[in-house]
Amino acid sequence: MAVYTDVGDEALAAFLGDYALGELVAFRGIAEGVENSNFSLRTSSGDFILTLYEKRVDPAELPWFLGLMRHLAARGVTCPQPIAGRDGEALRELAGRPAAITSFLPGVWPRRVRPEHCRPLGEALARLHLAGADYEAERPNALGPQSWRPLLDKSRATGDRLQPGLIAELDAALDRILPNWPENLPRGQIHADLFPDNVFFLRSSGGRDLSGLIDFYFACTDLLAYDLAVCLNAWCFEPDLAFNVTKARLMLGGYETLRKLGRDERDALPVLCQGAAIRFLLTRLFDWVHTPEGALVTRKDPLDYLRRLRFFLAAEGPGALGL
Repeated sequence: MAVYTDVGDEALAAFLGDYALGELVAFRGIAEGVENSNFSLRTSSGDFILTLYEKRVDPAELPWFLGLMRHLAARGVTCPQPIAGRDGEALRELAGRPAAITSFLPGVWPRRVRPEHCRPLGEALARLHLAGADYEAERPNALGPQSWRPLLDKSRATGDRLQPGLIAELDAALDRILPNWPENLPRGQIHADLFPDNVFFLRSSGGRDLSGLIDFYFACTDLLAYDLAVCLNAWCFEPDLAFNVTKARLMLGGYETLRKLGRDERDALPVLCQGAAIRFLLTRLFDWVHTPEGALVTRKDPLDYLRRLRFFLAAEGPGALGL
């Protein structure tokens, strides 16, 4: 989440006039994240999230995202629900951007991931994969392996300013990862961005009960095990960037209570983790270089993912990842 586009009072009032949500009570921008402009919206009907979709999101794909959220919720996955206006439509325009209001989920995301977060996270991810199995519309992964060299090229001229030798190291990693990328693993609808700040837990339970998943705007149709690889990157490293195999075992064990991994998925997990690490390194590097000055956005350090990438490149088989 972030704020790139300002919303004026008059434009917001006109926009909300298309909804039956009561009177505006409070409205503020949310700085976390890097993709769309997001706002916390409170009306006399309750709390909501208003999202303005920025340039990286193709407006033609927005019905797919909104439809996926409705589909998953109907099958027991707790996630934001698009709110329809008086005309029955959820997608409209505000401040020159496609925009939608979604329901607000209670809970807080874990600022410090503890082992007890990881098993319910694995279970929730498996539940998402199973619930999405009959969502027939597909969306290719725009940030899959075919995008990684072009992304690196866009940062090639300035990337070494962040760390000398970075571009050569990433070129060498791609030379190793891409020829070994699996193609014939089980596929389906994946979240593709299930970081801790996209998973809410209830504070009243001591932060242990998972209350919902948010931010589906990287969701796509891709390898199910790749979603696990994203989570192993995002959830299983300590603040000093040491890999915590206990957290990994809990996450994978939770996942397999609902969906067993095949032998081919287990064998492919190391290279999938390498790919997930370099994908987030490259998009963070791009955003580090290209984020406009003055944007209300929290940029994320690309080098956090260099350490992860190095770990997964050195890992000796799926056993090193908790399997």
